[in-house]
Amino acid sequence: MEREHTGTDRQVPARYEPGEGCVTQVVRIPVRIVVLVLVVPVRLVWDALTAAGRAVDRSVLRPLGRGLARLWHTLVVRPVAWAWRTLVVVPVAWAWRTLVVLPLGWTWRTLVLAPLGWLWRAVLAPAGRGTGRAAAWLVRYLLVVPVRWLYAQVFTPLGHGLSWLLRGLGAALLWLGGAVFVRPWVALWRYVLVPVGRAAGAALVWLARHLVVVPAQWLYAHVLAPCGRGIAWLVRGTGTVLAALVRWLVIVPLVTLWRYVLAPAGRLLAAVVTVVVRETGAALGHCWRAAGIVSRAVGRFLAAVLRWLVVEPLRRTYRTVLTPLGHGIRDGVWRPVRQALRSARETVRQTRGEIRRALFGAPEEPRRVPAARPRREPRAPGTRTLGSSTTALTKD
Repeated sequence: MEREHTGTDRQVPARYEPGEGCVTQVVRIPVRIVVLVLVVPVRLVWDALTAAGRAVDRSVLRPLGRGLARLWHTLVVRPVAWAWRTLVVVPVAWAWRTLVVLPLGWTWRTLVLAPLGWLWRAVLAPAGRGTGRAAAWLVRYLLVVPVRWLYAQVFTPLGHGLSWLLRGLGAALLWLGGAVFVRPWVALWRYVLVPVGRAAGAALVWLARHLVVVPAQWLYAHVLAPCGRGIAWLVRGTGTVLAALVRWLVIVPLVTLWRYVLAPAGRLLAAVVTVVVRETGAALGHCWRAAGIVSRAVGRFLAAVLRWLVVEPLRRTYRTVLTPLGHGIRDGVWRPVRQALRSARETVRQTRGEIRRALFGAPEEPRRVPAARPRREPRAPGTRTLGSSTTALTKD
């Protein structure tokens, strides 16, 4: 049997190996060389300025700032605050309280509150109470009592009579109005106007149907519909022709130009720009790190030179010369001098004590006073305890 050929037997072309193009290889080395030449001095200067700035800030600016702040606080803020509080606030407060508050308070209490209180207690309150009582009596006997009598004896019977009269008059007027005005108009509407209106409506409907609707239907079916279909066909044909012209004269050339000219050129330009920008950024990063390594190496070299030329000689001088010299001075000079000073101090102290005893005598030793026995209540001879008894029968 012949082997069946399927789609899986076809050989798939090998893919391109991923890698960097020729543009990348051409751009990378020159860019890195140029960037390295430009970046190394900048990094050296930057590191030097950074170190100098840190040293100046740590050793000069911070102590200077703290000193200036303390000096400002000591020489300006505290004296000004003390002067303001002592020379302005305290005198002004004392003067305000003594010259304004206290006199005004005394004046208010003496000249205003006391007379007003006396006037209220002695004059206004009694006068108000008397006036209120008089007004209440007058209102009651001159207004309330007459009005109550007038309402009960005059207005109430008169109101009852007027109410009965008005109810009767209203009923009569209501019957007369219905008989004269309402019933004739209802009969006219029901038996005259309604039949006439119905007949006129039917006539108008017939006329509108045969004079308007039927001609309009004929006009639409035989004139307007064929004209509309013709106009629609004409518009569709014109639109089709215009669409074909626009497509083949405008859209197709523009799409061809974009697809086969502008898009490849844009991709090529984007690839070139991307490679240049990427390599420039990578070169900047590598060169900055390399410049940092160079800067650290230079700094370490300078530190080693400073150490071997300055620090090590000073350290060796201190260890081999100054330290033994200091120990010799301490053991050979300072220690005997200190012992001599201690002996002289002790001699002076003893001499001062002898002179004091020779002039004033030896101080008396304090006499010891025996401590007094604590005072307690006398113990009764017949005190009762747990093992004894005070009664005559049980006493041993």
